Order: sequence, then C-alpha cells, then structure tokens
Amino acid sequence: MNISVIGTGYVGLVTGTCFAETGNMVTCVDIDEKKVKKLSSGKVTIYEPGLEKIFERNEKEGRLKFTTSLEEGIKDARIVFLALPTPPGEDGSADLSYVLGVSKNIGTLLQKGDYKIIIDKSTVPVGTADKVHDNILSKLRARNISNPEELFDVVSNPEFLREGVAVEDFMKPNRVIIGTSSERAKKLLGELYAPFVRQGNPVIYMDERSAELTKYAANSFLATKISFMNEISQLCERLGADVDMVRRGMGSDERIGKRFLFPGIGYGGSCFPKDVQALANSAKQADYEFKILEAVMKVNENQKKHLLPKIYSYFNNNLKGKRIALWGLAFKPNTDDIREAPALKLIKELTAAGATISAYDPEAMANVKREIGDKIIYAGNQYQALEEADALLIATEWSEFRTPDFIKIKSLLKKPVIFDGRNLFELYQMEERGFYYVSIGRKTVELK
Repeated sequence: MNISVIGTGYVGLVTGTCFAETGNMVTCVDIDEKKVKKLSSGKVTIYEPGLEKIFERNEKEGRLKFTTSLEEGIKDARIVFLALPTPPGEDGSADLSYVLGVSKNIGTLLQKGDYKIIIDKSTVPVGTADKVHDNILSKLRARNISNPEELFDVVSNPEFLREGVAVEDFMKPNRVIIGTSSERAKKLLGELYAPFVRQGNPVIYMDERSAELTKYAANSFLATKISFMNEISQLCERLGADVDMVRRGMGSDERIGKRFLFPGIGYGGSCFPKDVQALANSAKQADYEFKILEAVMKVNENQKKHLLPKIYSYFNNNLKGKRIALWGLAFKPNTDDIREAPALKLIKELTAAGATISAYDPEAMANVKREIGDKIIYAGNQYQALEEADALLIATEWSEFRTPDFIKIKSLLKKPVIFDGRNLFELYQMEERGFYYVSIGRKTVELK
C-alpha cells in the first residue's frame, strides 16, 4: 500500500519506518530541508533503540523515501498520516496550526477520482478531525470539485508509543484505536494494520471524538498514577514508611497493576506534560473543572524540586563553590528527549544557587548543550562526572547507573554522598557500603 507520513519527528519517523517494514511504500514529508537531506542519505535523526536497523534496511530497499514537497509526498498515497507537532500554547491548549495548515494544503491538492484517507496520528484535542475535514472540504468546494465528500475521509488513529521501546510498541501494539464512521476507511485500515495484530490484539473502532479523547485519557491516567505515588512517597517520609514496600503491596493488586507506581522526581517528556495540560484545558473549554488533573500537574511540578531542600540542608544552605555530579539528563532512559526533563529544572536551581554541575548522560548531552550551552560541564562518562564532586545526584534511571562500581564512586567523590531521584539502590546496600544516601519516600541512610 502507498502511504504518506507528513512530519518526520519522533512519531512520524517511527510510523513511516515501521509501515515500510511490513512492505508498504512510504514517503515521508517534512519542510526541514536539512533533516530531509540527512534522512535521504540514510541517517536517522532521532535516538530510538531498534529504529536505525530497520530504517537502513527499508531505505536501502526503496520502501522509505523523503521529500520536502507535500504534492510529491501525497500524490500516489492512498493513506496520509499527519504526524505533526502540537505544542502547548500559553494557556495549555494544543497548538493546531501545523495540523490545520497542512490540511488546507491537502485540500488544494486532492484530485477527483483519487480517494485518500487523511489520518490524525498526532495527539490532538477532541474535535480536531472535524476541523481537518472542514478545512479540506472548504478548499475542495472553492475549487468547484463535484461531490467533494467522496474524495476523502478523515480518521483519528492516535499513537501509543513509549520512547525507548517505540519500535516494539508499533510492531506489536497491545491495541490499535481507529476513530471513523466510514466503512471504506475501516476496511482499508484493517488491511493496513493486519500484520501488526496477528497475535490477536484488538483493533478497536469508534467515532472520531472518542478516539481523540482516548489518547488524552490514557496518558492522563498514567500521569495520575505517577503523581499519586509521588504523593505517597511524601507521606512515607513523614510517617517513617518505605515507599518501595508500599509500591510492591499496591502493585500486587491486579486492579491496580505494577506499572507507573515508581516514585521519583516527576514525569517529563513530550507526552505526559503536554497531554495532561491539554486535557485540563479542553475541560475548561467545556465548562468543567477537572480537579484531579489540576492536582496531578501541581504535584508533578513540586516533585521535580523534591530533592532540592535535602541538598540545601546537607550543605547548610550554601552551595557556592560546590560541585554536583549529575547522572542523567533525558526525561527517561533509552531516549535523548529532554523535553520537560526534571534534570533541567534541577540544573537551573542548583546553578542559580552557586553550584557547578558536572553531568553525564549516554544520549542526551548534545540536546542539553543546544538548550543551555556551557552552563554545565559535560563529562565523557559517568565516572568522569564524579571527579572532585561534593555529591552525586541521579536524575535518570539509565541501566548502566544501576550497578555501578561503588568503590570507584567513593574514591572519586570528595565525600560518599548520593541524592537519588530514581531509587536505584537498596537502602541496606548503601548502608553497608558507607554512603550518605537520600532517596524518594524512604529513610535517609546516614554516615556512621
């Protein structure tokens, strides 16, 4: 099947590459000439485990092509995916200018007798499919195209990709949501997704608005679980309980489940912050106060700074001249994404207080340098970051940080002090190894 994907960001590139992997002919469109040139030369522009291998294979086989021309990109496509950015505006609402702008352009390009399915793959507010449909239809009518409604259908097909395992999520989805009332679109999309659901995972059909809301509801619920657990961690610290024990007890309940119950220094990334904010904004527009989501956002912002008072206290509220080693810059492991990353907030606060930050992250350092320049020191590896540091601060749970050389850590730090925002280590281990160790929702391990 001939497919076009408009936008080659995280969602667009994964979507296009994975569809090509099942034999489809995919043309990806982007207005960024440098990015298109790089992709056309066989170079992946994002870090995502497993993507590069299948990208290179499909680009080599001619199933994956790139262009800056929208007309060229959609000319032969039966299905057109809109994978465009929807950044939050000042009021928290999703900015639909890219999606709606492209939809108008598509309306000027559709030709009579050439039916296409236009799919919103981006995370968009309820009612966006209607707006995209109206934009295309108005352009077709302006061109005096007869029976313009027969030329296209607009479908909502939200993505549920987790950064770090996006290829696996796409190739083996636990569900596919398709929002459409068109039987013609249902049939074609059922054929398109058939190779991905051979194990019996469902393709769920619903109306467009329900599909749009499903994505926001899912991400907002997961963000709520995280913020709830962070609230529990705060209570554990005050009552002398251990949040890890509480988490295990809760997670064993099948009604709750084990995932998204890990306490930490808050969620970040491209989805949760934006989607929770957008859903809360949509609720306001519908004259409904979504109290839970307002609390979720407030808790998350506070949680990002949870370790700061403990760091200040340890250093007697004087960080001038102190050097803090920071492990982790990305908002989560297995990605180079730093959007809304807690590490950035910590850097801002600590450097403002006079501290020097020596940071290491396996993938995200280049992005951070583009964001904040040389405000921090970028170490060549995790141990180099520790040299002459007064303490270690952990902000991202990369696997290589989980079982480090503790003897080496002690030899490099001025004092064996760790502030762990991701609860990577067991308390008894840190006590046995002689560290001052502060984590989330657990007792502080004091130096003997």
